[in-house]
Amino acid sequence: MGSISSPGEAVARIAYLSSDVIISVQPSHAVNSEFSKYLHSYARNKASGVVAHELPEVQSIRHNADPLLSVFEPIRSGKLVSVTTSSSILLPSIPHLYRLAQFPVVIHVSLQPSSYPDYSEITSIRNSGFTFLQSESLQEAQDIALSAHALAIRSGKGVIHFFDSNNSAEDAAIRYEDKSLVTDILDLETVRGFQASRIGGGSIYVDDGRVAAITEGNLPTLNGNASVNGLTAPSLEKSGSKSSAENSSVGSSRRESSVDSRPTVSSATSVNSTTTRPVTSEDIYNFVTRIWSQLEQTTGRNYKAFEYSGPSTAESALFVFGSDTGLFADEIDAAKATDVFASVGLITARLYRPWLGGKLVSALPKSVKRIAVLEQIRRKTTKWGPLLLDLLTSLKTGTSTSPLIVGHQLGYIEPATVRQALRGIFQNLLSTSPIQNLEIGNPDGPKQSLQDYNLEQPKVESAYMKILNQLFGERLHIANQLSANNAGISATIAANPEYGFGSLIARMEHRKRFIGKVQEAAKTRDFVTDVPQKWLSKWALSAEDPTKVNGLAQEVIARLGTDGSIMASQLLSSKSLFFKESQWLIGSDAWAYDLGNSGIHHVIASGENVNMLIIDSQPYSARAAADATRRKKDIGLYAMNYGNAYVASVAVYSSYTQVLQAMIEADNFDGPSVIVAYLPYHVETDSPLTVLQETKKAVDVGYWPLYRWNPQNEDKGEANFSLDSERIKQELEEFLRRDNHLSQLMKRHPEFSANLSESYGSEVRTLQKRRAKDAYNTLLEGLYGAPMTILFASDNGNAESLAKRLGNRGKARGLKTMVLAMDDYPLEDLPNEENVVLMTSTAGQGEFPQNGRAFWDAVKDSTDLDLSSVNYAVFALGDSHYWPRKEDKIFYNKPGKDLDARIAFLGARSMVDVGMGNDQDPDSYQTGYSEWEPKLWKFLGVDNVEGLPEEPPPITNEDIKIQSNFLRGTIAEGLKDVTTGAISASDQQLTKFHGTYMQDDRDLRDERKAQGLEPAYAFMIRCRLNGGVATANQWLQMDTISSSFGNQTMKLTTRQTFQFHGVVKGKLKPAMRGINKALMTTIAACGDVNRNVMCSALPERSEYHSDVHAISAKISDHLLPSTTAYHEIWLKDEDDKKTQVAGDAIVDNEPLYGPTYLPRKFKITIAIPPHNDTDVYAHDIGLIAIKGSNGRLQGFNVLAGGGMGVTHNNKKTYPRTGSMLGYVVADKVHLACEKIMLVQRDHGDRNNRKHARLKYTIDDMGVDVFRGKVEDLLGEQFEGAKPFTFESNIDTFGWQKDEMGFNHFTFFIENGRIEDTADFPMKTGLREIAKVHKGQFRLTGNQHLVLSGVSDEDLPMIKEMMAKHKLDNVQFSGMRLSSSACVAFPTCGLAMAESERYLPELITKLEGVVEENGLSQDSIVMRMTGCPNGCARPWLAEVGFVGKAYGAYNMYLGGGYHGQRLSKLYRSSIKEEEILGIMKPLLKHYAIEREEGERFGDFVIRTGYIKETKQGKEFHENTAEAESDAEA
Repeated sequence: MGSISSPGEAVARIAYLSSDVIISVQPSHAVNSEFSKYLHSYARNKASGVVAHELPEVQSIRHNADPLLSVFEPIRSGKLVSVTTSSSILLPSIPHLYRLAQFPVVIHVSLQPSSYPDYSEITSIRNSGFTFLQSESLQEAQDIALSAHALAIRSGKGVIHFFDSNNSAEDAAIRYEDKSLVTDILDLETVRGFQASRIGGGSIYVDDGRVAAITEGNLPTLNGNASVNGLTAPSLEKSGSKSSAENSSVGSSRRESSVDSRPTVSSATSVNSTTTRPVTSEDIYNFVTRIWSQLEQTTGRNYKAFEYSGPSTAESALFVFGSDTGLFADEIDAAKATDVFASVGLITARLYRPWLGGKLVSALPKSVKRIAVLEQIRRKTTKWGPLLLDLLTSLKTGTSTSPLIVGHQLGYIEPATVRQALRGIFQNLLSTSPIQNLEIGNPDGPKQSLQDYNLEQPKVESAYMKILNQLFGERLHIANQLSANNAGISATIAANPEYGFGSLIARMEHRKRFIGKVQEAAKTRDFVTDVPQKWLSKWALSAEDPTKVNGLAQEVIARLGTDGSIMASQLLSSKSLFFKESQWLIGSDAWAYDLGNSGIHHVIASGENVNMLIIDSQPYSARAAADATRRKKDIGLYAMNYGNAYVASVAVYSSYTQVLQAMIEADNFDGPSVIVAYLPYHVETDSPLTVLQETKKAVDVGYWPLYRWNPQNEDKGEANFSLDSERIKQELEEFLRRDNHLSQLMKRHPEFSANLSESYGSEVRTLQKRRAKDAYNTLLEGLYGAPMTILFASDNGNAESLAKRLGNRGKARGLKTMVLAMDDYPLEDLPNEENVVLMTSTAGQGEFPQNGRAFWDAVKDSTDLDLSSVNYAVFALGDSHYWPRKEDKIFYNKPGKDLDARIAFLGARSMVDVGMGNDQDPDSYQTGYSEWEPKLWKFLGVDNVEGLPEEPPPITNEDIKIQSNFLRGTIAEGLKDVTTGAISASDQQLTKFHGTYMQDDRDLRDERKAQGLEPAYAFMIRCRLNGGVATANQWLQMDTISSSFGNQTMKLTTRQTFQFHGVVKGKLKPAMRGINKALMTTIAACGDVNRNVMCSALPERSEYHSDVHAISAKISDHLLPSTTAYHEIWLKDEDDKKTQVAGDAIVDNEPLYGPTYLPRKFKITIAIPPHNDTDVYAHDIGLIAIKGSNGRLQGFNVLAGGGMGVTHNNKKTYPRTGSMLGYVVADKVHLACEKIMLVQRDHGDRNNRKHARLKYTIDDMGVDVFRGKVEDLLGEQFEGAKPFTFESNIDTFGWQKDEMGFNHFTFFIENGRIEDTADFPMKTGLREIAKVHKGQFRLTGNQHLVLSGVSDEDLPMIKEMMAKHKLDNVQFSGMRLSSSACVAFPTCGLAMAESERYLPELITKLEGVVEENGLSQDSIVMRMTGCPNGCARPWLAEVGFVGKAYGAYNMYLGGGYHGQRLSKLYRSSIKEEEILGIMKPLLKHYAIEREEGERFGDFVIRTGYIKETKQGKEFHENTAEAESDAEA
């Protein structure tokens, strides 16, 4: 049998059993209250309740977010609601309490601070209309909690159950509540009656006049016999039927009462009248007495409205309203006959409100002549305590028999001093002239009890604080800053807007007086010299101008410091006032609820120059449906409507630059400023990735628009409103229209109106589905034959293509076919279909593809779909090797199998067994499909149709290239189409040759679909940058392009170039032109051509690097495509008629490539030993520079056939390291590269793109045959390879000096992302350095950056700028410095898992182990990609992670530290917990048993963790984790 050890658990269990909805009030989402950890455990384990029809709902609300607002909607909807909270919310919630008192709401209150609670928080709300019950022990907490719920149900009125948890700290554990007893006492018949009612009423702020009432003659019954299930985790166990008298609940005194004041309760009451009347105090007493009688009959535990314990002849009694009842009881029990407090009685109130004076009189022995009242009231508002007044009212009859009542203020009492305290109390009570309000104990309590909670700013919110500090530095003053010393004011009060505003007003008044003092001083002769007077006068004139005064302040302070006069000393004593502060109030979205909104109103209405930063943390995906009833205000709109305030809506994870701009503008604005800042999180410990994804959704759909509003701009002839995001929400649109600014905005931004976000997304989606279906029906009306509806779910296009092909074949056989994505199909039509074919691929871990998930969820959860008249067939596409472990086999084709089973369960008849397409079959999924399709035609009776038309072959990439007119296609026309952000599928293939990919933001796909919007299409632009070298001016141009046209970040790629993301279609041309103006290009940065030629950064040898870099540029230019389409499309003059280069040419010639270019992409890299920082073995051509005896470049060893791209579990694909062809002198190497490329052009596989790279061509031919073909074209043979040595393939960080005396610094740029964050203004810092730098920027193949060519003269300035922007830090772990990741989510369409956004988090979790084992400085090469295309070259890393599904990765070990050896699969499809479980002991083993100088990749091979991979063809052999038995 389970046991309970704390009141919090006892109360939480009862609340969960007795409620439909539990409002769990917590300090923060990440910090539990004493109730919440139990409540969340029950909810997580789906424990059932007693009264809830389904599972009870637990809602977590922060204590400062007006939590009682969340009670109104469910209680009015017929749901029983309870609240678990600390006492800190009670006083701010008084307006709600008066209304909620007339509803059956139960509020369980743990009094705070826990070590010395303040009972004034109870007495202050005693007249709110609630019933108040008090418990004082662990058992009482359980019983009184149950009594509170039963009483609320019977009376229809609110009940507050309050207790001090500390009282029960030493209590023995109790048993779980008796399930049958809970059911009986709660009276389920009355419960169901309430749940069937709907109280209605929408007002929270206006009293709707509801009064709890009773219909006499129809009082609630006492026996509810419904059977229910109790909690399942932990399970509810039955208590014994009765307890002995020793188990009496009066734990505070642990004595039996000698006065039996228990009223007689009849088992039934018969009342003839049926009049309805308000519930009275007597009704409350009768209800609770019956409840307690029922409880006593079962358990033997007895409760009364007033508990008296002690002798029946006692003449003195102690009435305690505080924490120490048990301590007093124990001491009184142990009293000696000679003690002044011997033989006294003890009284406590179990039913505190309604106050029933008559019941108190009957509970007291008539012998009592004196009563000492102890009240633990820390906040007194009257001379006499509230309990003292209650007793005086009840017991003072004006006769001589009335007892003498003496009030005492109960402070904190140590257990050791209880006896002394009692002696003092009764000496005072028994004296001839007792002192009223005598203080007993320490009134201030223990030191640690000053705060209700240890309030602290959530770590995730620190981003905005860091920006404020960066912008304003010493000028920043936050009036309500946490942890500030506020003269004993609690942190809760000090953090609110009213307190902060008041302190700022006082601070401003203080400075005004100081300005006056300075003005007077400037007129006097009280200084030693005249110098201070002049500076003071100048300062006084600019005292309110922050742009001038802060500079003058330093000068004034300096002059006063050297003056030495008394006046100078007096002014310097307040020298901080010489500066004009940037004054801020910081708040949360709790201020957006009405009870917190008054402070905001005061600030705005005051017109004072005060800035407010209000951080809204509600995630878009978790926006509550009930939020409308909580009346959360839009503070930005509220402030704009007021008209006198600067207002901005910002989101640091969307636009860092806009946050900076808004804060600067707010600081400069003369008047109140409000910045509402978005930082969404579910719990305060959420990762930055989660915050980023939530922010993007909210901004994209217009839920959180980015804007700035400056009402003073009108005076300058500028628009008041600036929209900084694409969309705004409807309420903001309406405001702008009212203010007549929307028309101005549309004039300036014609595209604006088309982007206004509406709130009818779901309706739009439904309408779209219906129109699409109806359009199909119209088309099919004229056709004959049986109907066949084909629904597909497809991520990569295979299932969609197959569905469309099946539809065409069906039409050819005379069927009326309709093809739709599953999510585009109106599900309500499914029962009316005759023949339905469902085709789905497999995503993630056996999940449905994106465009089929909503359909599947609806089908899966439907209880009323009748498909008995429907014929159906299912074909599934998957990969049997994708999940090689036995326990994961269920994921193979899981969506198709699940769909087949569910459709059959709903009554449909199968036309053919579910078909399985397997990527591992000889013809991939076509093998299974070719067997399945004929069976379908046979069932439909169309298998023997003659004269079927010949199907056109599918359009391939080769067809697209041939028909493109040398890469033109219809790109120019597609760019002009403003109805979509996309371009056609064929143009998407062609734009790659121009250096740009179309992508969409995958973080936003689902939400945009729900809103009825197309995906958030945008383009990635990649530059062509020979050898990764850019000038400072080019860096500045790239920075501008990223900010003006992209997503305000730059990506340094693993191929040494710039990449921009988030460029929308309308900005593609301007971005391309900007790149061209920087004397750079994007042509051939992607596509089936030779791409950017890489070259080692080599900062320590500038002359040698210059030689090699010149060759990289020569090769790049030599192999550049000749088409003029690039210039025609992207670089036209402003008149859009004349082209810069190609004139009117429409036909081109490609002497090297021909009209079909290459079979696949082609990559060339150069490495300069001893550095293999470009991974020379990983590319189609790898050139190893060979230095001559004169120290300059002599020639190159030539590798060919490297390549990283793989398809998961397709063993016909594999990574490969380059094969050595031989040596070529420097001036002929460009020709050698050309001939290698031409052999690939003519012999590469153009039928199968997965087999089209040079690595397969060489393996199919053999290295010697391939070399011979190259030599035939070259006209000479390769020389034998020259000796060389590689020592690493990572970068050397920090400062280095070259042979010419120039300095070079290698920055650590994690995963190549150049951006500004609140912690690290990297992008800004590099931009400022580029403005003064006279040398180069060199991008490295590991995604880092070299500031190259800094002279000794400029070195101090550069170092100072680097330190200012935190760019000089390279003190990271060796593992982090050696890591690399591709972009992956959210922009890469191929990504299966996170990479760039996740690898830093994973490394952080491993760095503790690295540090513990002394490996923090050891370089271990770790790389991650989101898919097996291998952009970050993970197969060459010592530890590689390759995305398999969201959150799941294949793990590879054994790559060569020098980049010379491939790794091998170690574990498949593992998640973070498994990764950490593998890596931690492996790193420890490496630290202990590695040999001298042994690298990690070599160690795992030597110690048997993994087999060595000697060539690409062996990549899939002898893996550490066996694949499934079937082979490809």
